[in-house]
Amino acid sequence: MITYIGLENIISPLGITAEENFNQIKQGNTSINYHRGIGFGHENIFLSKLKNTPSFYELLSQCLQAVIKGTEDELILSKDTIVIISTTKADIKENITTPIIAAIKKLTKEFQLQQQPIVISNACISGVLAMNTANNFIKAGIYKNAFVIGADVVSDFVLYGFQSLYAISDKPCQPFDKNRTGISLGEGAGGVFMSSDKNVFKSTCFEFVEGTSSNDVNHISGPSRTGEGLVRTVNNSLALAQLKPSAIDFISAHGTGTSFNDEMEAIAFSRLGMNTIPLNSLKGYFGHTLGAAGLIETAICLQSLRNNLLIKTLGFEEDGASEKINITTRNITTEVTTILKTASGFGGCNASAIIRKLK
Repeated sequence: MITYIGLENIISPLGITAEENFNQIKQGNTSINYHRGIGFGHENIFLSKLKNTPSFYELLSQCLQAVIKGTEDELILSKDTIVIISTTKADIKENITTPIIAAIKKLTKEFQLQQQPIVISNACISGVLAMNTANNFIKAGIYKNAFVIGADVVSDFVLYGFQSLYAISDKPCQPFDKNRTGISLGEGAGGVFMSSDKNVFKSTCFEFVEGTSSNDVNHISGPSRTGEGLVRTVNNSLALAQLKPSAIDFISAHGTGTSFNDEMEAIAFSRLGMNTIPLNSLKGYFGHTLGAAGLIETAICLQSLRNNLLIKTLGFEEDGASEKINITTRNITTEVTTILKTASGFGGCNASAIIRKLK
């Protein structure tokens, strides 16, 4: 059985559709700005923040509504449809003990959902893991359709936490660059629709080939220095898809701009024999949107497939890892058929997904 994916949406400071966001980043525009007194101790911080920041629930609702518009109206009301939510901290600003329950109840009521939404919260791989979960449900015949929506906002809890780890960059983040100093946080939402039936898409869809996850059990906040977890998940996804590394045209990497993450990824892709495949990080445009990152970045991947355009890695100037990888330094117009999306996160978690054009 084939799982189809499409109808991508992005809500960020750069726009409220995937097309708007793609057009902004292909022009080299970033949503990361300088914010005075926003950090712990009133520290000035670079981050990507929505104007008049909507609540976590509002982001979910707006993004889901946008994706629904691309399908047949009754699909969201079907018992064969599941809504899967990815997030790291949800509405922790308003409710530190149960930050997700209120939003799920409101979402179920607003959209008259027949199935209670499933929440995937596994650090920064949540978005990719949510799509993998949808794929597994569809291929197992448990559900025919899945709306996968990810959202996170920059709360004091999140920002102060990363500051306590000395992980926040003192400038807009520079993924994979020699002079990188850490992450730039971001907020926003991303969503896609996945189904066993390509005829329910009102626009061109793609094949979600396979996706897996793996945990390197290395450290609560630090990745394996050998990239073991990332290597395992990519190998597993390729094996399930019956593809060789050379079948991948492009890699959308995690690329946070921290010294340990970027080094780990470079080592992993070198070990996988994928160090010559064009690769980018989108964190320089959106910041690190945590549980929304995997979906926002996948939406950009789908736009790249639609436009045959690979986006450059904003902020990258000079190699900063021990292994050489093929980081995009300019936008590249080329035929793109198959994309690998990867994500890594705290607790040693790693995930990957392969998406390609329909034959």
